[in-house]
Amino acid sequence: MHLPTLADIEAAAQVVYRSFPPTPQYRWGLLSERLGTDCWLKHENHTPVGAFKIRGGLTYFEQLRQRGELPREVISATRGNHGQSIGWAAREHGVRCTIVVPRGNSVEKNAAMRALGVDLIEHGDDFQESREHAMRLAAERGAHMVPSFHKDLLRGVSTYWWEFLRAIPQLDVVYVPIGQGSGACSAIAAKQALGHRARIVGVVSAHATTYADSIAAGRVVEAPVTTALADGMACRVADAEALAILAPALDHIVKVTDEDVAQAMRALFADTHNVAEGAGAAAFAAAMQEKETLGGLAVGLSLSGGNVDSATFAKVLAGASV
Repeated sequence: MHLPTLADIEAAAQVVYRSFPPTPQYRWGLLSERLGTDCWLKHENHTPVGAFKIRGGLTYFEQLRQRGELPREVISATRGNHGQSIGWAAREHGVRCTIVVPRGNSVEKNAAMRALGVDLIEHGDDFQESREHAMRLAAERGAHMVPSFHKDLLRGVSTYWWEFLRAIPQLDVVYVPIGQGSGACSAIAAKQALGHRARIVGVVSAHATTYADSIAAGRVVEAPVTTALADGMACRVADAEALAILAPALDHIVKVTDEDVAQAMRALFADTHNVAEGAGAAAFAAAMQEKETLGGLAVGLSLSGGNVDSATFAKVLAGASV
């Protein structure tokens, strides 16, 4: 797959900005104190759906429109943020949208998708089972299946890293969570398009290690998912196209436990009073794990989403890891 060029990303930004402005990035004093060096946080929790994924949905549908291929119905699978992205963009284009989620999915993410007009189906015990069911449904109905990883999604998602790296050119290292791969691959695309020097560190859940295992093995390696907190990183089977982009470009990968993530969620709230979902806090959790190596460096972190159920967040703030 060819990564988006600078021209692709700049054009995608104009599509994204029809719906919302660039999200802010701040150097938070308390976070910097906690990390022991300059810490910049990119606030993708400030988009209209509370996560970065909306950027990809907007550009995916715009590409369909430009090709004259807008379908009657789209179907996709999600743990939540991708589904909100597709639901938002489908509504903008007057396209019916069906989203499949696993049983026991986030109650509030489900409610947010329904509020966008999504027809929500609960099926399967994890994302992979939901994805396979969505593909079957799309084939049966003749609907358009929106994947979780695609070049037209990357176009839009790359705009957030393009914003970040342009705004803070002095960044030495950035940490990015890996779910299905679009966020991390987009960081690589923006870095290459801008000729930026920052090292990119991937972050996976220690309870969902398919990307770390696959990069180490040089092929797709399925891994069990047992994370109870980082649902945005709960991927069982890595995407081969994403792996081909990530493997040569990531500096290294850090694994974070649910307890690491919970501590990071508490720290982010205490220091910035922003809510981070599990995956949204993973970048800071990884940076804290590597704190001793970061002295004197400008560190960039993605708060990639803030969509955590109230009850879950209350437990985390009270000191739990789940």
